[in-house]
Amino acid sequence: MALPPHSYNQLMPKRARGITPVTLSVRRRGSKPLDVQVAAGLRAAILSHKLRGGMRLPSTRAMAEQLNVSRNTVVAAFEQLVAEGYLESHVGDGTHVVERTIDAKPALQSAITKARLSKRGKIIASIPVQLSPFHGPLLPFRACTPSVADFPIALWGRLLAKRWRRASAGALDYGEPQGALELRNAIADYARATRGVACEADQVFIVSCTQQAMDLVARMLLDPGDAVWFEDPGYSGARSALRAAGAQLVPVPVDDEGIDVAEGKRRAPRARLAYVTPSHQFPLGTTMSLQRRTELLAWARRANAFVIEDDYDSEFQYVHRPLPALQGMDANGRVIYVGTFSKLMFPSLRVAYMILPRELVAPFRSARFIADGYTAAVPQLALADFIRDGHFERHVRRMRAIYHERRDVLLSALHKHLAGALDVEPTNGGMHLTAWLAPRCDDAMLAKKAAKHGLDLLPLSAFALRRKRRGAILLGYAAFRPRELEDGVRRLKMVL
Repeated sequence: MALPPHSYNQLMPKRARGITPVTLSVRRRGSKPLDVQVAAGLRAAILSHKLRGGMRLPSTRAMAEQLNVSRNTVVAAFEQLVAEGYLESHVGDGTHVVERTIDAKPALQSAITKARLSKRGKIIASIPVQLSPFHGPLLPFRACTPSVADFPIALWGRLLAKRWRRASAGALDYGEPQGALELRNAIADYARATRGVACEADQVFIVSCTQQAMDLVARMLLDPGDAVWFEDPGYSGARSALRAAGAQLVPVPVDDEGIDVAEGKRRAPRARLAYVTPSHQFPLGTTMSLQRRTELLAWARRANAFVIEDDYDSEFQYVHRPLPALQGMDANGRVIYVGTFSKLMFPSLRVAYMILPRELVAPFRSARFIADGYTAAVPQLALADFIRDGHFERHVRRMRAIYHERRDVLLSALHKHLAGALDVEPTNGGMHLTAWLAPRCDDAMLAKKAAKHGLDLLPLSAFALRRKRRGAILLGYAAFRPRELEDGVRRLKMVL
């Protein structure tokens, strides 16, 4: 809507010796005070170089007359800009734009041009990552995704509400870097009973996610250039965290017995660290044999190296109980055990944990405090109740049965519609299947084409470091009802 003529004035003072003509508008019915409007208009003119350094402005009286405002309004605007360093005023010499006033646009461009990342920053910026990969609709066959629709959210809400009602002032204060003691006790009891982990609560660290655990380990144990054994193919999140620390990743092939320890020793006998997923190798799904576990621990002891055991979904075994954790076999404090509730419960819970050798507890406690301080207390306490009261065990048992059924549905649909087109290796657990493609079939290209048909496929090549394998795709089934899986297979057949 156009403003009435009296609502603003154009200031165009007569040219006078040494005085710069200025064009300025003020709105009497505007939401901002008049002096703020005058100051903003002059500031914008200076920053855009319409008023250059050294230029003399009209007197406050002349500007007030032209704008039809009080002289005090202009005086207040001038004083504000003098305080900000845009103007300078001297008795008998009037008011001038300060010499070498910064030009906002060139300054911004200059800052971008001259900004220098640290060596670590350059490494991080060079790592290709897919930000927020799971935003958008849930499409078959997204891998690594639990069935959040089957989580007992009403029960969880009651536990949270109960903890909030009983919350003490301490629960609202700054937290313990290692995490709430109640939750650490619950996790230690659970890990001992179900995974054969040898630990006490004071070795447990609560973190936000597996990724944060990897980042802390990398920062505390690795120097740039240190060699790290890494499963090939292997989990890309851990790969990124280790690369960000400047580690030299040594690809070690994986076969039916897990990571090839002999090949690792041949390629990097003095590596500082090894990253493994022994219970259910990601993404191939194999289980590390007892012989390989023994060899890996013996190497770590001799090389004075550490082993990260990422035990991300061992609870979902459908045929037999999983082998006890590698950490439980470790008598020399070489294994860092990492677990998460993202797949066992729901990802946005943002709770994972590390179980550390005792010699690492004190330095990691300092590192956690420096990194982000602590994890929110009340969700930790509710999770402790969820575990202690038996809800967690019942939920995992229920989800194990659901995922087992969905795996069988997917296998049956693949056999019915895609026999001969895909070579599927059924594993005894987990949340996805690995489907091998025909020779010379590009798995990355297939994933792109499948996306146009409403399918979410992960190509195996995305997890490879060096070893060239036959193309394959990961078919996640945990988050999908049987009908969705069968429909997804029919669409996949059209793509193939």
